[in-house]
Amino acid sequence: MSFVIWENARLATMQGGQSDTYGLIDDGAVVIQDESLVWVGPRAQLPANFRITATAHDAKKALMTPGLIDCHTHLVYAGDRAHEFELRLNGASYEEIARAGGGIKSTVQATRLASEAQLWVSSEKRLKNLMAEGVTTLEIKSGYGLSLAHEAKCLRVARQLAQHHPVQIRNTFLGAHAVPPEFEDNADGYIDAVVSMIEPLKAQGLVDAVDVFCERIGFTCEQTEKVFKEAQRWGLPVKLHAEQLSDSQGALLAAQYGALSCDHLEWLSEEGVAAMAASGTVAVLLPGAFYFLRETKLPPIESLRRHRVPMAISTDSNPGSSPCTSILLMLNMACTLMRLTPQEALAGVTSVAAQALGLKDRGTLQAGQRADLVLWDIENPAELAYAFGSNPRVATVWGGRVQLPQTIENSQSK
Repeated sequence: MSFVIWENARLATMQGGQSDTYGLIDDGAVVIQDESLVWVGPRAQLPANFRITATAHDAKKALMTPGLIDCHTHLVYAGDRAHEFELRLNGASYEEIARAGGGIKSTVQATRLASEAQLWVSSEKRLKNLMAEGVTTLEIKSGYGLSLAHEAKCLRVARQLAQHHPVQIRNTFLGAHAVPPEFEDNADGYIDAVVSMIEPLKAQGLVDAVDVFCERIGFTCEQTEKVFKEAQRWGLPVKLHAEQLSDSQGALLAAQYGALSCDHLEWLSEEGVAAMAASGTVAVLLPGAFYFLRETKLPPIESLRRHRVPMAISTDSNPGSSPCTSILLMLNMACTLMRLTPQEALAGVTSVAAQALGLKDRGTLQAGQRADLVLWDIENPAELAYAFGSNPRVATVWGGRVQLPQTIENSQSK
């Protein structure tokens, strides 16, 4: 039985959740067997038996954190929406652009025209950017195909990305993202079509969860519930884009169905917060979209804290409202724009982000967890949120396997 030891590291174990501690261990060590952590603690207390058949690595006093988790992305799509960015800067609102046929629908058109190979190339570039900043697990939502064939195409690309890179990817079906042109003025008819897609997509092994955009420019609570019921019928957990542009009371519905997370939440009510607390639903905050759309209404951070609703942070990487592939920038924005503490922000991309994806085997440094680790050339964990535009990553350990920064660009491609 052989082990891998990383020692002489400062460990931010993140075992305290979003309390006021990083779970720091100075001069720490971790022991890995295969893809799992089997021991974590002060180096002075490392049991001698682990060294007998171990390969030892000197972390050279680097800070070690769990692998970062980006729990809300729309990474697979074609084209861009730079023109719409320009329109917004000239006075058009996100809603006005969407209602005029832009927004999600314009990305749908480009994505439908793209081949799987073309989607692979563009999506892999975005994935590598996230990997280069220590992301070891992420969610990829569909939602730019809006038909069974094209949603399946996007979800296959997401699965293929995971097969060719060490990163772990969770697929979420977001067929209820917008109404496609062929269902213009027939949202109910399209929801019926979305419901009919869930079984075949699950049968193909392409779906891990189901999401809906519940909003005045998206879908109603009644339409959302139809999708949730079908997801539940097939044993799939649900998530929700909720209360981004208005209080649609989607969070109440999501909590009723035990949703893993509600995401955005700028207009979340006190009643919605209480419902999420009761159901254990994670609040996923998306500071990139808040910044990019120049929103002014903040999510109810103090209320979420008071009710002890866990808060995750994510890039929301997408072409229309958050064309971002920097998880570290999101840490800074979560602190500066939304007033999270650096500790809350780091928990939001580690332990709480894992909870938002329904994953219990990652997000902290402790025995029994998956050996996804990141080494950083910093001393204080708060520096990850402090120095925006900086990437102090020294190395990433993916399921026990080490990869240095320069090898990200050369990782296996299709």
